[in-house]
Amino acid sequence: MKNTHKSSNGTWKWVSALLVLSLVAYIAFYPPTKKTAQMPVTPVAKVNGVTINSDQLYTAMLAGGGEQTLDSMISEEIINQEGQKAGVQVTDDDINKEITSVKGSYGSDAEFQQALTSYGMTLDDLKKSMKSQVLLKKILAPQVKITDDDIKKYYDENLETLKVPEQVQASHISVATKEEADAILAELKNGGDFAAIAKDKSLDTATKDNAGSLGYISKGSGDEAFDTAAFALKTGETSGAVKTSSGYDIIKVTDHKAAYTPTMEEKKEDITTAITNQQLASLSNTWLQEKKSQSTIENYLKKA
Repeated sequence: MKNTHKSSNGTWKWVSALLVLSLVAYIAFYPPTKKTAQMPVTPVAKVNGVTINSDQLYTAMLAGGGEQTLDSMISEEIINQEGQKAGVQVTDDDINKEITSVKGSYGSDAEFQQALTSYGMTLDDLKKSMKSQVLLKKILAPQVKITDDDIKKYYDENLETLKVPEQVQASHISVATKEEADAILAELKNGGDFAAIAKDKSLDTATKDNAGSLGYISKGSGDEAFDTAAFALKTGETSGAVKTSSGYDIIKVTDHKAAYTPTMEEKKEDITTAITNQQLASLSNTWLQEKKSQSTIENYLKKA
């Protein structure tokens, strides 16, 4: 079962769309008049004897998103320069705190890893792409103002989404066929180790090396057949072969948490973070456009 359980938000909690820097590799852009001298034409591939050269590749990359990528790089450079002027720096601890915040928007570490995989990213890729986001947050943080009334209003207006649904702590082994699932069930019945079998045979690459653990999953958050089976299990029980949208799963439940409604005090920190991000998103749009208008920017792609 791959990418079945998703964050309630469904998307990354970026501070602003302006800060979603391109995830493709950065291209070394040069003024067109100097390109030949700085980028000698060399073969990069052959198709049935026909050569594709670096000049063709460069042109295609520019046409396929070059301006957008360059604009992201310009934005990133402006943020870096403004951070230096303000004496603001980003530490590894700052990045790790932001990663923790992003993880918190997913139901489990497994869901977070699945999201990374779906974006074609590693954790290191994410950390690198978040540096400018964190720097901009630190630059704009002094402008954020939050009152107790703001927190109460947010709590009242978002109470339904703040409620915590019933959860189970589950692990699984995902395979393609019922025959494979039945063979694994027989192995488990004869004393086989669930974690070892998950690592050896599960098709879910995001969880197999962590004993098949999905962490805590919320009721109704994923594949219907999987949820029905998982929430019917008692703590310590293992399911039979469960047919899901991606094949067959064997599910093990190790804990249950009942649904509950948190108090405003319990959610105060989370609410403060959410309001902070809302304000930063609004501030960042205006701030970045203002800084761009005040900067001397020579964009050779637009001159081409």
